[in-house]
Amino acid sequence: MATSFGIDIGGSGIKGAYVDLETGDFFGDRLKIKTPKNSTPEAVADVCREILETKEVPPQMPVGITIPGPVKNDVLGFMANLDQAWVGVDMRVLMRKHTGYTVRCVNDADAAGYAESCFGAAKDVPGLVIVTTLGTGIGTTLIYNGVLVPNCELGHLELDGHDAETRASSGVKTAEGLSFKKWAKRLQKYYSHLEMLFSPDLFVVGGGVSREHEKFLPLLDLKTPIIPAQLFNQAGIVGAAALAAGV
Repeated sequence: MATSFGIDIGGSGIKGAYVDLETGDFFGDRLKIKTPKNSTPEAVADVCREILETKEVPPQMPVGITIPGPVKNDVLGFMANLDQAWVGVDMRVLMRKHTGYTVRCVNDADAAGYAESCFGAAKDVPGLVIVTTLGTGIGTTLIYNGVLVPNCELGHLELDGHDAETRASSGVKTAEGLSFKKWAKRLQKYYSHLEMLFSPDLFVVGGGVSREHEKFLPLLDLKTPIIPAQLFNQAGIVGAAALAAGV
């Protein structure tokens, strides 16, 4: 069995698991540890080390780690959900120093989208797939013929004079008490705008709210097929592991 290890760093929790690279399933149990309140690079890296040691990850095994920010040449450009000390940090150097492992670092939305491309809703789909994660904000991933186009922050496109995710995210739906019908009108504008700009072949919609996809996706009128994601909360770990292994 081809196996890799993925770690998904989030604002509230840090999760790790072995991944079967043939199926995209977890191999064994997932381990989750709360993100330190003082979420500095050093504190978070120490939690990653604890996960790797607890799960007895072999030193030669590929390890992928997600981070909630854009990663370019292993360096964080900006950070929203963790300590601002992350900005400018070289993650490979950091993780090598604190864990002893050489890791592949990737944006969390990119990892989730790539997992859907390899094992989920976007598997074997030719052309351009846009994976959107509807949560506190809107995460986006572009996959072209199975190849990841990294760091596409399309949740920040302008929509009615506002940052799109401040109008159409699942978090905004909850905060404003919007019905699915009213929220779908905002999603219609957002996805229509993406459709106009990119002419994609498929939209995949993830995030916790996608479990209720039947309440809002049928309300959208688009030329592009739009379907729910399949991997849900395990997508980040799976995508990080797959990218680390070069799947």
